[in-house]
Amino acid sequence: MPVFSASVKLKYVKLGYQYLVNHILTLTLVPVMAAVVVEILRLGPGEIVNLWNSLHFDLVQILCSSFFIVLVATVYFMSKPRSIYLVDYACYKPSVTCRVPFSTFMEHSRLNLSNNPKSVEFQMRILERSGLGEETCLPPSIHYIPPTPTMDAARGEAELVIFSAMDSLFKKTGLKPKDVDILIVNCSLFSPTPSLSAMVINKYKLRSNVKSFNLSGMGCSAGLISIDLARDLLQLHPNCNAVVVSTEIITPNYYKGKERAMLLPNCLFRMGGAAILLSNRRSERWRAKYRLVHVVRTHKGADDKAYRCVFEEEDKEGNAGISLSKDLMAIAGEALKSNITTIGPLVLPASEQLLFLVTLIGRKIFNPKWKPYIPDFKQALEHFCIHAGGRAVIDELQKNLQLSAEHVEASRMALHRFGNTSSSSLWYEMSYIESKGRMKRGDRVWQIAFGSGFKCNSAVWKCNRTIKTPTDGPWADCIDSYPVHIPEVVKL
Repeated sequence: MPVFSASVKLKYVKLGYQYLVNHILTLTLVPVMAAVVVEILRLGPGEIVNLWNSLHFDLVQILCSSFFIVLVATVYFMSKPRSIYLVDYACYKPSVTCRVPFSTFMEHSRLNLSNNPKSVEFQMRILERSGLGEETCLPPSIHYIPPTPTMDAARGEAELVIFSAMDSLFKKTGLKPKDVDILIVNCSLFSPTPSLSAMVINKYKLRSNVKSFNLSGMGCSAGLISIDLARDLLQLHPNCNAVVVSTEIITPNYYKGKERAMLLPNCLFRMGGAAILLSNRRSERWRAKYRLVHVVRTHKGADDKAYRCVFEEEDKEGNAGISLSKDLMAIAGEALKSNITTIGPLVLPASEQLLFLVTLIGRKIFNPKWKPYIPDFKQALEHFCIHAGGRAVIDELQKNLQLSAEHVEASRMALHRFGNTSSSSLWYEMSYIESKGRMKRGDRVWQIAFGSGFKCNSAVWKCNRTIKTPTDGPWADCIDSYPVHIPEVVKL
């Protein structure tokens, strides 16, 4: 009982401290303004009139003052960055014919790796602890025994995923292809010639002066890099629409060897893609779902271990694949710390920033063994979309950021239903929050993604309007069955 009482008192002390620091300006100005009002009332109407008459203004002073005010206001509004709005987005939902239940995945593994039972057993252990469910999907070519990762099959998957997402986006927003001013496509491991962006331009007959970009090799965080690039372009070009397409094509990257570090992606990565419409047009402000507030990018590529922790290479038998290092989680943690250091001052309330600063100074000057203060990002943000790279990634971020189970629910459920869809996973998570009816006007969303190189990128969005529960989208037919309990180990 005494412990409970002390914790209650400590809670109210913390709440009082937060209110005091976060509203210090208001609490200071209110007494000053009250004193001024009391003094004016004490003077009386006659003394106020006499005071006004004693002030002498000539026409030149009035004109100069007015010109200065207009000049300052003009400079301010012209130098102010344009607001970037997320009008809407669409996620690709794979057909049920592409579904890969655990039993199918393991049967194919046993047939494809019949000469290496240890690799089959390793994949089974990974799948049991992966956090994936029975509804995740792989492209048709991977369903063959053995898989047929041809160029035609890879292009077929790209067309299926990208065109489906684009069609859905055009339908939801009413946007016409000729109204697309900027096109950015990111796909890390499949980079054909002509590019995927050229494929989109050809399909939808976009204008000849469309500004198109194709990003590859940038891993699962490339989606937010594309958002950052779109933001910079929209700052330069007024009255424009930008479409961002984020996906990962699985077909040509299915590993057929037996190296354990390279078998991991086979167990985690699944089909997925998203198309996002951004605009800087003021007319879109009223129907846009979100406004982009911040984008922060952190790159640890100068460190050799970070550079090689996610690495595409060939094994001893010449099979190409993605090798994931054992140091991956430690490196991701360091990248996250650097990213938090940058984004913290941009989003955290003054109370959290002050506590962090005091702790930092104390560790530097008094005692390096002091426990570092982890800012409470829940004070600044209502929703968290953590890249669904795997169960370990979500667990680690939940622990480091001291998040509740509800805060990481969208990430866990997206991983369970769709698997690791690479750069598009953040949008499946955003869609989950909307489908649950939790996105309210004024809510702030923090998207966090990790990628090869090694990179940690994050974006903060502010909800423009309370979003009604959608009747379509990737969660439409299953949202009522979520959240589900995900056991630590699913015995196969």
